[in-house]
Amino acid sequence: MHPKNQDKTIVNITYVDTDLGLMIACASKKGICMFEFADYEHLDLQISRIRKAFKATLLEGENPHFDKLRQQLKEYFKGERKEFDISLDLVGTDFQKKVWKSLMQIPYGSTISYGEQAKRIGKPKAVRAVANANAKNKISIILPCHRVIGANGKLTGYGGGLWRKEKLLELEKQHSVTK
Repeated sequence: MHPKNQDKTIVNITYVDTDLGLMIACASKKGICMFEFADYEHLDLQISRIRKAFKATLLEGENPHFDKLRQQLKEYFKGERKEFDISLDLVGTDFQKKVWKSLMQIPYGSTISYGEQAKRIGKPKAVRAVANANAKNKISIILPCHRVIGANGKLTGYGGGLWRKEKLLELEKQHSVTK
């Protein structure tokens, strides 16, 4: 190893099979820092941002956080898990992190509008900024931006594709009905 590289942070990257297609996960020592669909249009840009934010070398391979991610995703797609308990290492501005953390307060099987999400973080006039922050969410499914919809009730913007957003919402509605 070159002395110059000894202090470089390592971020692990791996593929994860899901019911909605292949995804790519990145994890630091602290937690999952990216989880995107492999066919995401801006995947290269997201990976580049992760590399830059951590000043990291990306190495393909396993990370303890990946095992937990795979297990909890399996439970989620079976309808057995309503909330994720996974360590995250969020990369973004303070405002973006506030928006992303608020996503975790949206109950499983529910949806809210971008306007409602803006109100919930105490910025009722920042609807567009909230929508933009959600668009920069690098951790699909776990940070459930799929639960945020347009004010008119229509499905809008989802990096994984609107068909996946619809499938995720259908899955949650199906399993949120008490039996």
